[in-house]
Amino acid sequence: MAVVSELVTNAVVHAGTELEVDWRLEEGGAFVVEVRDQHPARAPRDAAGGEVPYDAPEQGRGLRLVATLAESWGVTYSTGTKTVWARLPAGGKEEPDGPAPDHTLAAAEALAPQPQRPGADRDWLGRGALSFLAEASDLLAGQLDETLVTALTGQLIVPRLADWCAVWLEDEATLRGGDGGAPARVWHASENSIEELTRALEKDPPCPRDGLRSGPEPYPWPGDALGPQGAHGTALAYRLIAGGRPLGTLVIGRCGLQRFPDEVTGLVEDLGRRVALAIGAARQYARQVTISAVLQRGLLPGAVAEIPGVSSALVYEPCDKGGPSGDFYDLFPAGDGRWCFAVGDVQGKGPEAAVVIGLARPWLRLLAREGYRVADVLDRLNQLLLDDATEAADAAARALVAVDGRPLVPGDGPQTRFLSLLYGELTPHDGGVRCTLASAGHPLPLLLRPDGEVRTAARPQTLLGVVEDETYTSETIELGPGDSLLCVTDGVTERRSGSRQFDDGDGLAQALSGCAGLSADLIAERIRRLVHDFGGGLPEDDLALLVLQAE
Repeated sequence: MAVVSELVTNAVVHAGTELEVDWRLEEGGAFVVEVRDQHPARAPRDAAGGEVPYDAPEQGRGLRLVATLAESWGVTYSTGTKTVWARLPAGGKEEPDGPAPDHTLAAAEALAPQPQRPGADRDWLGRGALSFLAEASDLLAGQLDETLVTALTGQLIVPRLADWCAVWLEDEATLRGGDGGAPARVWHASENSIEELTRALEKDPPCPRDGLRSGPEPYPWPGDALGPQGAHGTALAYRLIAGGRPLGTLVIGRCGLQRFPDEVTGLVEDLGRRVALAIGAARQYARQVTISAVLQRGLLPGAVAEIPGVSSALVYEPCDKGGPSGDFYDLFPAGDGRWCFAVGDVQGKGPEAAVVIGLARPWLRLLAREGYRVADVLDRLNQLLLDDATEAADAAARALVAVDGRPLVPGDGPQTRFLSLLYGELTPHDGGVRCTLASAGHPLPLLLRPDGEVRTAARPQTLLGVVEDETYTSETIELGPGDSLLCVTDGVTERRSGSRQFDDGDGLAQALSGCAGLSADLIAERIRRLVHDFGGGLPEDDLALLVLQAE
């Protein structure tokens, strides 16, 4: 959103200096951005409406960016005030720090200045090169997909700096094989020439020299692929290097030149550095996402057990899609006609939380299958956390710090990781289900009767991992046909709307009482929807809830 507001602000740079920027989200997801100028000097000029004069100032591109990104835009005048507004469509996946990917490509096309008369390069380079690099950096910096980075690179270079360009990407397999392979992206000022040019470039991938020199280096001119008008020209190859590692090669070409002007080669080299940094950041992000996804799958059960006479429904929504959540759940058979369930929340998130979850969940299963009852399981898990989990979490944190190269402060000790846990055991029998459960510092479970009566099903007890030799107790309730047990994490109860929380005034119990007569799946979905609607925006905490209903 900030990027969009800056683009619209650029549209009134020729007016006064006192600007106010507002935006709102309309139904359907479209954004409307308004920039009010308290001292309008003159009407904005729509450069997109006609051919741009050769001597047009570069700062006029802001309005072209707005026109390209928006499905509609306009200017509203009132006494002493001018408002430039733009409405952006909701199509495509929204990005947290910028427009959708298709909008970003459109912005790159608008950013790349239109071709000018021969010999105008020096004038433009002297006047707009720094602005071009700055705006190109803004576009590239927010991209976390290397495919989109290469697409943006082509849009930025062609046709202003070259008639065509291509990007080869290297990975460890490519480097080992010594073969550049096919280009990841080929761009030409004429779309009709892209296919033939691509075939020619595939046959002649760049062979970078030894070392980490970014270039430029001469590249063979693919004249046969460009037709009679492109029979002669010059091409240069730039190695894309970031963090001391080669990531790929950028090749640019221009017809009818014996050599590129020094100003162009220098500008492309500067742009290449930014492209390499963007590719490196995108790859690092992709690696982190993959590691987090694998880790998250390992921390959660592969499947939720089916219990005779009991239907279950689960909602699990981590707020951070790029890292391990602090919430976890489990529902598993424990043998001897028993099934156990758990809903927990670790203090914090990320690697340290993952260490605690990775320790707690397997121990819960092991202790339950060894025949330990509910209270005994919590006793032993509490002592285990105090003895082992904090050291493991501290070791993980120290390893991450060492990777980042930041020294530890002398005397740093292990940080205790607390765990809130609702743990229970289900034993189906004729006429219902016996449920024994205990809550250790966790939101209390709620029991819903078929007539709409709601009550708590456990009493509060101390968090796990806090008090040495703590003794826990459990309670047993009977679930008759139609009875439902709701177990949640604090992402439900503490969901905020201003200064209010969802569970203020027994809000969760009231919401559950309205679910009488619904199935487990419908209860879970209704509570989830009510929690989302309560805050008016995306949840800021992990959310997990489990519904168990006797049939």
